[in-house]
Formats: sequence, structure tokens, C-alpha cells
Amino acid sequence: MQYNKLGHSDISVSRICLGTMTWGEQNTQSEAFEQMDFALEQGVNFWDTAELYAVPPRAETYGHTETMIGNWLAQHKRRDEIVLASKIAGPSSFSTHIRGGETRFNKQHIHQALEASLKRLQTDYLDLYQLHWPERTTNFFGQLNFRAPEHKEDTTDFEETLEVLTELVKAGKIRQIGLSNETAWGTMKFLQLAERKGLQKIVTVQNPYNLLNRSFEIGLAEVAYQEHIGLLAYSPLGFGALSGKYLNNQCPKDSRLDLFPHYDRYINPNAVLATQAYAELAKAHNLTPTQLALAFVNQQPFVSANIIGATSIKQLAENIDSINVTLNEEALQAIEKIHNQYTIPSP
Repeated sequence: MQYNKLGHSDISVSRICLGTMTWGEQNTQSEAFEQMDFALEQGVNFWDTAELYAVPPRAETYGHTETMIGNWLAQHKRRDEIVLASKIAGPSSFSTHIRGGETRFNKQHIHQALEASLKRLQTDYLDLYQLHWPERTTNFFGQLNFRAPEHKEDTTDFEETLEVLTELVKAGKIRQIGLSNETAWGTMKFLQLAERKGLQKIVTVQNPYNLLNRSFEIGLAEVAYQEHIGLLAYSPLGFGALSGKYLNNQCPKDSRLDLFPHYDRYINPNAVLATQAYAELAKAHNLTPTQLALAFVNQQPFVSANIIGATSIKQLAENIDSINVTLNEEALQAIEKIHNQYTIPSP
């Protein structure tokens, strides 16, 4: 395993991060335990979860993923070996079951969310606490272009949010803070306030990043580089599409698209053509499509960790092993050629 610092912090994390959002929906607790055991054996010390999980979000499974992780931690007593990250949900139509639909980034709700997460996780601190998506209306979750809100929004002031998070860092409840599904403007706004007010500086941004969605490179990659903010890349396989398993109109039984057909973000016509091209490139270099896609993310200089998820140990093993794959210059140039032809087909 390879390790690096979490953004500009002194926390050392594995470059492969264990994603957990299927636990409690597609995976049982025993399967989750098996994944955690295996990942730690392979040197994966960085695990990411959220109060929202399991996914798809439902009231019946709210918090189940954190509970499973907490049960593992209580049983194994290895909390000090894990860099544990979680997230507070923002407002949305799919999170109305959380705090009665009042999911704000103000003092009251951040305290409520964090204390509930700590209780489920059976720990007294988090290494990284993240805002799962912006409280304001902006472009994320598949929206590439920005559309200004029609009316002035009632949102929590950035400064209040950052002050609360800073207090929690000082109290020892969290070690570092981060953003998720954030834009370049939002990231810089938090950084500007931290510098001007002497508040906690974010260390990471957790955004989608894969061969079908390289929108992070447009503005945020420079922010990450200049400000030493690490990308936590999620959906590196595009909901599994980049593994090639949905090509030729296939839909394996119990796969995400089989169970949840509305997760079709990465199988539009241009995305399918791009995926086919990447699959052929992988074959030409004696790699699986999965190895090519994950190795590409692993090699990006602005990536602090690549968040991989799996529903089976076989998938998990291949995903983790991608850290041992290095794409040569010929392969990287071929990727750029495909990217120029199919530029961000799945934002």
C-alpha cells in the first residue's frame, strides 16, 4: 500500500480509501465485517462513511452503515489503527427523513449530527468530518452548468459553519474538516474565511472523479494544488460502469443498476461509447477495465485518496490491488485521446 498525507494535515492515509455506502443495503453486517478485516490486512487504514448511508438513502436504513462500523470497532478494539471519516447531510428532497428535514450546517444541527454519528460509530472522535453537499443551490450531483437560484436562499452563513467546526476541532471531537460535492467558489470561500478569521482550514474535498467525469480538473484541481487540499475521489468506477460490466446491454443480477435502475448517470450513449473505448485500451495494455480506471485516479497528483467500494471480497481485492498498477506514458496519452473525444460525458 502507498500512503500520503491527508491534504495539508499531518494525518497519514492509505491512497486507497474504503468506501462503505452499500453496507446496510446491498451488504449485510457480516459482509461489512469481512470487508473491514480484509481492507485493514491490505494496509487500507482510511475508511469513509456518512450519516446518510446506506445508499440509496431511506429512513429505514438511515445510519445503518455507521452502526456496522461502530460494531466492528467495538468488537475489534482497533480504533487507533483507522483514519475514520464521516459526513453530515445537507438539505435535499432525499434527506427529509433526517432531523425532520432540517439538515442545516448551523451550530444546532452540526452538533446533533456529529453526536449521533459518534454514538453509532462507538468512538469519541472523528479524524475527518465533512459537509456532504452544499446547503445552497449550486451545480453538483450530475449538474455540470451553474444555474443561479430564482430567489434569495435562506442558508447558514459560511462563517457560522466554520466557527462551529473549529470549536469541535478544539474540543477534540474531530481532527480535521473537509467538504464534499463542492465547487471551486465554495472551496475558496471556506479557505478565505479560515485565513481571514483564524478558523480551521479544510484539508479535503470529496467529489466524483473518474474517466467519465473529470470535471474536477476544470477549476478545483488548481485549487487543490495551490492550497494543498486533497481530493477524495469518489465513484472512481462510475457506479461500476467503468468495470465494463454494463457493456453490450448487460445488467448483471444484483448489480447496482439491476437493483436501482435510476442510478443511470454513467450509462448514457456517450458514456457507453467512452467506456467501450477505455475497455479496449485496457485490453491492449493487458489490464482489466477496472485496473485502468482506478490506476488513472491513483496517479493523479491532486488525489489524497481514491475511495473504492465493493459488494464482494473479489471486487474489493481487485480494487485495492490497483495501487500496484502504474500506467505508462503510452496508456496515459491514449486516455487523453479518448477524453478529448468524449469530454465529461457523465458529470
